[in-house]
Amino acid sequence: MSDPAWPPLNTLKTGLACRCPRCGQGPLLKGFLTIRESCPKCGLDYGFADPADGPAFFGMSLVGVIGMVAFMGFEFTVHPPVWVHMVVTLPLLTLGCLAVLRPLKGWLVAEQYIHKAEQAQFSSVGGHGEGSPWKTRRKS
Repeated sequence: MSDPAWPPLNTLKTGLACRCPRCGQGPLLKGFLTIRESCPKCGLDYGFADPADGPAFFGMSLVGVIGMVAFMGFEFTVHPPVWVHMVVTLPLLTLGCLAVLRPLKGWLVAEQYIHKAEQAQFSSVGGHGEGSPWKTRRKS
């Protein structure tokens, strides 16, 4: 699956730590969410990495489900006024979503590397090629 000099690593461990998916040593991100050009340790080019909106989707879903359970438990046991939810619950949900973005992005990039994911490329299966009744023919 990969180069024998670089045995496959645990994608969950290296991804959640935001480390290089090949060597597990170099940092994957610079700043908060920007993917580096390459690994400073092993030189792996991170050009393949494109997790797009995956980390945000999974993060909001995960935090949303856990947050709603906590919100309902808090609401049904304490019965706080609405302003308490605005001051407590909303910032906690926001911080929760921001806290999981980096680890989820690292994990998705590690999965892309291990599974050699790339952008889909579509090609014709030949149904509309030469001789097909669906292809318009020009009369000369």
